[in-house]
Amino acid sequence: MRLEIREISKNFGPLKANDHISFTFEGGHIYAILGENGAGKSTLMKILSGYQAASSGQIVIDGKPVQINSPHHAIAHGIGMLYQDPLDFAPLTVLENYIEGKPFSFFMHRRDAEADLMARCKVLGFSLNPNAMVESLTVGERQQLEIVRLLSLGVGILILDEPTTGISAEQKSQLFQTLKNLAQEQNMTVILVSHKLADVEELCDEVLVLRRGKLVGHRLLPCETEIMVQMMFGKRLSQTSSQPLYTEKPVLKIHKLTVPARLFTIQNINLQVREGEVIGLAGLDGSGQVQFMRAIAGLGRPTWADQLTAIFALVGLWWVFGKVLDESSAVLNLAHIAILILVLGPLLKSLYPFIRQRSKQAEATEIILHGQSIGWRGYRDLLGRGVAYLAAGRLEEGLVAGLTLVDHAALANRSSLPYVNWLQAWRRTKGAITNFAIKGRPFSQIQTLSGGNQQRVSLSLLPDNLSLILLENPTRGLDVESAGHIWSLLLKRREQGTAIIFSSPDLDEVIDYSDRILVFSSGQTTLVENPEQMTTARLGELIGGKS
Repeated sequence: MRLEIREISKNFGPLKANDHISFTFEGGHIYAILGENGAGKSTLMKILSGYQAASSGQIVIDGKPVQINSPHHAIAHGIGMLYQDPLDFAPLTVLENYIEGKPFSFFMHRRDAEADLMARCKVLGFSLNPNAMVESLTVGERQQLEIVRLLSLGVGILILDEPTTGISAEQKSQLFQTLKNLAQEQNMTVILVSHKLADVEELCDEVLVLRRGKLVGHRLLPCETEIMVQMMFGKRLSQTSSQPLYTEKPVLKIHKLTVPARLFTIQNINLQVREGEVIGLAGLDGSGQVQFMRAIAGLGRPTWADQLTAIFALVGLWWVFGKVLDESSAVLNLAHIAILILVLGPLLKSLYPFIRQRSKQAEATEIILHGQSIGWRGYRDLLGRGVAYLAAGRLEEGLVAGLTLVDHAALANRSSLPYVNWLQAWRRTKGAITNFAIKGRPFSQIQTLSGGNQQRVSLSLLPDNLSLILLENPTRGLDVESAGHIWSLLLKRREQGTAIIFSSPDLDEVIDYSDRILVFSSGQTTLVENPEQMTTARLGELIGGKS
């Protein structure tokens, strides 16, 4: 399919997220959209996929102007988008997700839908179990499911947002081959949004570069990496390097830790982390890296407060239902039960993760922090002891959408005073904006900032004297410059003696910044002592289980 965008603009108040962008995407080709964080890439893709409406401009498909007001309209016109986190329903099966979004028909049978799913998978070389729960799939398999589903809806223009995040080298190779086949054999238009220049060079035919909302240029590939970087940022970037600075003084000792992960249970993890050392965690999504860090941070096991809350809630439910059943009127019984379901339903839902977590606890013979056994303590206690954790989902865990930077500074202040010192919070925010190069204002709401600036805010909120920082995918979705700045901030922490444990699907990042690498593979862990002698290919083999 042929896609034209003519003078597309999108304004958010005085901010021009897209500024009169025009380009033509031809069928049978794969295009890359590059740009720094906040350049307008996501906004443009959301306009094409129907999640946002353009302020002005026109979209033309195969010579016909179209109006796209929703994702449903976009799919009806042949445009589908695969997000970095696929839009699926984890509690449903593969087949049920495949059926979702299709036009309703009384004559649609699950057997026919399953046959259609398997036929499409066979053509694309995918291996999906239609009866498997989506929550049991890897990120790569979820991407395959979403691609098959979009193709079944008649999509001829496929947009992919950071599709190689969280998938193995083998899955990436298979994904790229699938996209090339779709472009060459089915004349599809494929648009890739990515910060990984190596992926762009390997897959795409042409690259478009956005900067500050404008299309500043496009190039046929192959093209020198330095040229693309200079087009993105308008300058050459200096490299952030990591030199070993660790001492022999241990910060953390872990003995025989058992971690339940989504794909495997990892047993007998033994690790000693030294002062100023950077430990990188590598493995497929769901192999236990995140659960390992959460267990260390006190987030992998219910605390006493959690247990007491659950016990009191269950006792309260038992008492209330007993009172209701003592009523003499059957009508009152039904009314009370209906009210209880409405009122206490959310409470029961909140207890489900606790009940489920009880069967999936991390266990360890011993965890020692600064020479003292810490047992199983909650995150707040460990934060006071110098251990901090930053999750990959910045707005899900860590930052609060709707609150300003000043609000976050006030929340991060662990003062015992009974009031909020707003002047102190404002001063801390001003200092953070300067010291961490945050592109925002003290009263900017956090969700209006780019991913890179949100991550800088997260780092600015951490206490000064930390012994250990645990980071889940610290540069997730960040451009080259933002990622480099985040690492420069982390390496400054390391110079002060802070140890760092981080996980990342980017194997180059793991190799470049780690003093040692802990590889998670099929329920086993392997410690790599000399990352400087490691290649991404060899690391990929270790992740795949090859010794």
